[in-house]
Amino acid sequence: MAAQDNKSLEQWIWDAACSIRGAQEAPKYKDFILPLVFAKRLCDVFDDEIDRLATSYGSRKTAFAFVDKDPKLVRFYLPFRPADLDKPVWSVIRELSSQIGEQITTCLADIARFNPLLDGIINRIDFNATTHGQRDLDDDRLSNLIEAISKKRLGLSDVEPDIIGRSYEYLIRKFAEGSGQSAGEFYTPAEVGLVMARVLAPAPGMAVYDPTCGSGGLLVKCEIELERRMALSSRKKYAPLKLHGQEFIPATWAMANMNMIIHDMEGRIEIGDTMKAPRFTEGNALRHFDRVIANPMWNQDSNSLPYLGESFFANDPFDRFTDPGQKDDKGNPRILTVPSSSADWAWMLHILHSLNDSGRAAVVLDTGAASRGSGNANRNKEKEVRKWFVDHDFIEGVLYLPENLFYNTSAPGVVIFLNRKKPKIQENKLFLMNASRCYKKGDPKNYLPDEEIARIGDTFAAWREEERFSRIVDKAEIVRNDYNISPSRYVHVADDEDYRPLSEIVEDLRELEREAAINERALRAVLERLGI
Repeated sequence: MAAQDNKSLEQWIWDAACSIRGAQEAPKYKDFILPLVFAKRLCDVFDDEIDRLATSYGSRKTAFAFVDKDPKLVRFYLPFRPADLDKPVWSVIRELSSQIGEQITTCLADIARFNPLLDGIINRIDFNATTHGQRDLDDDRLSNLIEAISKKRLGLSDVEPDIIGRSYEYLIRKFAEGSGQSAGEFYTPAEVGLVMARVLAPAPGMAVYDPTCGSGGLLVKCEIELERRMALSSRKKYAPLKLHGQEFIPATWAMANMNMIIHDMEGRIEIGDTMKAPRFTEGNALRHFDRVIANPMWNQDSNSLPYLGESFFANDPFDRFTDPGQKDDKGNPRILTVPSSSADWAWMLHILHSLNDSGRAAVVLDTGAASRGSGNANRNKEKEVRKWFVDHDFIEGVLYLPENLFYNTSAPGVVIFLNRKKPKIQENKLFLMNASRCYKKGDPKNYLPDEEIARIGDTFAAWREEERFSRIVDKAEIVRNDYNISPSRYVHVADDEDYRPLSEIVEDLRELEREAAINERALRAVLERLGI
């Protein structure tokens, strides 16, 4: 077998990306790289299983013969064999010398044919695809990519299980670095996911859901947190989490499935638009979960969700946007709507209705979601929904994150925690934490060091007040501040008591600009109808 490359995972995966640089725009790299990384992992684990069987059967040749007769001896059966059975199975792909794109596509299709669980996941990409007669990835570059991937062994004892998730997240982050964009996805820094999971404290056997799961990273963080907590308790046997996710982008859906499979986690990932057509339902209602963790795209507007509007909210078959406790002028249940400029609180309503009676949720949103409309004399739809959440005491607390953590924005972001059944001592109170200074400078982005992950998560979970860090705030004070739930409004970290984050001020200005644009369009429409 080839000598193990001792480079870090990050350097190894970036070398693979660089091997095909120029063949595709950066966001497309992962579409070619990750299925091959997944296939390499399957090959190396298959080799490990063959070696294990060989210790009982006497040789790899005999082990292969037994596996061919009974594929259930291994978790995933691979149908191709090297001419020398003592060589790694991956060498079949590594040694391809002609029609490489066509043959790789066939190899991955064969894996899917023998393993129905992988169908539509590992065989999504045509490595021989052309655009206007030109190969998307020619054989020379494809050969370079295979060789780069071959430099690291991905067997059971070689790498941690999160190889797909970490590779995916790293590539998204690198693409965002290079382009200043999000590469089509909203990358959640791993440490933010760990903080969220730490506060949610999932217990064995719980059902966890992410309605905008991307590659499944936040779901994985919940399982990692469960393992951490069980290790502290010395429990050797416990039920794993039941993970559920839905993702709109097909390629990302495939990555999430790879992530679940490679982790050997109990996961079910559905594909589709969660807001329009949620897949986890029971009859005419949403399925309910113990925990929900999510980072929906911030401030989605009517361009990205064109169906959002009064009719959608009023006719939702799952009653996610109705308030049965209040009636409108016609005696019908009040409809909770959000502005066309931001779907943040529509996602919050979906998530709330996805929780069971004692369920809890953690949701990453733009800081403006916590404050927009407060202090504004005009009626603001977003503030009205936020008010509804506060009045019904569904918000457990809010965490204000440091700025410059996320790759597609320098804005800080907040995590809003929901709780369907707050303990008596927490009723009509919110726990607000300003963690804006809990970071270290990175290149090019800030990050949360391990000690701050622990401090934030443990302090929040315990509802422990610390000066210039965290406060328990009565609902009455939230009401006096016109339902502004931003921690920066209540927990001042600067010497100046009148300090207000620039990002929050800028967001307020943007909201005023959005309202002005909406009013201008409405005025133009009236004038046009009048012939003016």
